Amino acid sequence: MVEMTIVATLLFALVLGFVDFGNAFYQWNAATKAVQIGARLASISDPIAPQIAAAGITTMPGAPIPAGNFDYTCNGATSACTCAGSGCVAGTFTAANFNRIFRGDATGVGACPALAAGQRPGMCHFFPRLQPANVVVRYTATGLGYQTRAGGPVPTITVSLQNVTFQFFFLQGLMGFTNINMPSMLSTVTGEDLKSTSP
Repeated sequence: MVEMTIVATLLFALVLGFVDFGNAFYQWNAATKAVQIGARLASISDPIAPQIAAAGITTMPGAPIPAGNFDYTCNGATSACTCAGSGCVAGTFTAANFNRIFRGDATGVGACPALAAGQRPGMCHFFPRLQPANVVVRYTATGLGYQTRAGGPVPTITVSLQNVTFQFFFLQGLMGFTNINMPSMLSTVTGEDLKSTSP
């Protein structure tokens, strides 16, 4: 019985460890997919900081927007957009535009409402544990687009996650494991027309 107790304890720890680390791998994949979807939605949606359309120098029509001319960082944790660069215009965090990236077309109640038929999913639908405070969207000038372009400059958009942890179920209860911070992940795309009517 003593031997069985020792062996069973090790066996249970091993099996439940496999289950927990398999679940952690699922969380990693879901978070990665959420970031990719967020970047895609951000590239075809109105920017969280609408002032991006007016960013950049406007004294030389047709000239390229210089790289580094603006760098807007919109943080879901603070509900604020900050900007660095010579072409910056103070940014305003637009919650509706952020929600379009985070929640997709869903309009129900809650952090991640259920989708109706035909609605486009947002980041939270791919990783249900995700909260708005975990999401950072960055719009930077990387030399694309030209001054006085009708649709504004063409930003390079990066969506990343912050303060997301792997959550363990069995190992946390049985062996005292604490949640581990998920390594930072991001997805970068080139902006398109940045209009909500884009396909």
